[in-house]
Order: sequence, then C-alpha cells, then structure tokens
Amino acid sequence: MHPDLDHLIHLQHLESETARAQATIAAMPSELAALDERIDAKEQALAAVRARLEESQRGRREVEKDLATVQTRLGRYKDQLMAVKTNKEYQAMQHEIATAEREVRAMEDRILERMEEMETLGAELKAAEGELKAERTDVAAEKKKLDEDRASLEAEMVEAGARRAALVAKISPGALALFEHVARGRQGVVVAEARDGHCTECHVRLRPQHYNEVRRNDSLIQCESCLRILYYAPPADAGQAQAEA
Repeated sequence: MHPDLDHLIHLQHLESETARAQATIAAMPSELAALDERIDAKEQALAAVRARLEESQRGRREVEKDLATVQTRLGRYKDQLMAVKTNKEYQAMQHEIATAEREVRAMEDRILERMEEMETLGAELKAAEGELKAERTDVAAEKKKLDEDRASLEAEMVEAGARRAALVAKISPGALALFEHVARGRQGVVVAEARDGHCTECHVRLRPQHYNEVRRNDSLIQCESCLRILYYAPPADAGQAQAEA
C-alpha cells in the first residue's frame, strides 16, 4: 500500500475518534440538564402531595372549629330545654336540638373522611419522599459517571492529538494538503473504503477502470462523485489465502 494512503487511513481513524469524543462531550450538558429535570419532576411531585396533605389538614381544622361551635350551641339548647315552660317552646327547642345533632353527625363524618384522606396522603408523601431520595442517588451516580467519561474522553483526545502530530509528520505535504482540503468540504470524512465497485460513503458506483486502480492501493485516488480519497480493503479470507500461499 502507498505509504501516504496508509497514513491517511490511520489519520482518518484518529479524526473520526476525536470527532466522536467531541460530539459526546458536547452532548453532556444536555444530558446533565435532563438529569436535573428528573430531580425537578420528583421534587414537584413531592411538593404537590405535601400541598394536598396541608390542604386536607386545614380542611379538618376548619371542620373541627365549626363542630366546636355547633356543639357549644347544642349544649346551650339542652340547657335551655330544662327552662322552657310551654309545650310549644319545648317542641321548638327539640327541633333546634335535632338540627344541631344532625350537623354534629355530618361534621364528624367529614372529619373521619379528612382523617382517611390524610392517612392516604401521608402514605403518598412517604412514597414520594422515598422516590425523590432514590432519584437523587441515581442521578448522583449518573453525574459521576458522566464526569468520569468526560475525563476519559479528554485524556483520549490528548493522546489522539499526540498520535496525530506524529502521524502527520510522516505524511507528504501534498497528501496532507489534499486531506485537509477534502475534510473542509466533507465534514471531516476524507478517506472512504471502495467496496463491491462502490464508494461506501456516497454509494456511487465507480467506473470499472477507476475501481481497479483503487484496488491497487498504490496511489491517492479520489471518488469522482464525492472527491473522498479511496482505498481498497481485501476480504479477510483473501488475505489469509495469500499468507498461506
């Protein structure tokens, strides 16, 4: 294989690895934001349950306050019942007592309903607190993993940069200039494998003579469609057969 072509293939691998690492790092802020959103969602769910519980507690206190007022009135009616002098007054007082007792029973039922509601909400609150705690633990672990991945990728990029510098020094100026020129127009993908008569990047069929020239791997040949530098990788079984021969 032509030395420049071999070096450019390796250079392309390095460039692709670096681009992938850069893309992964660039996506990390949005991943971190998504993790924070998970915490926010659990916090909002917890706050909603807590608000409902507090509202239920306020409602119970209000009913208890109203119940105390009615019970006071009921006690007063019962005291007044002993002092009535006519049957008409007695019946009127009995009516007031019966009405107050119905109010008491209705309020006591409402208090029981509030107590049951508070018990249910208390369980929901405990569950929501547990979910928030678990989510915070999970998110902390995922953030730690992202930090570790970032550090690893940055180290790989530094190493790739050193390898790239050493590799570039071995490439002829003309070949390197061609590589950089094509890279600017092809989003960094400069070198492409030719396989089954096609460029594997743009998928355009190569002319038979052009494809045969590429298969020799003895010069820098560009795809006539996308202008990428082409190379040919013999099938693994063919390489093994040649080695055994």
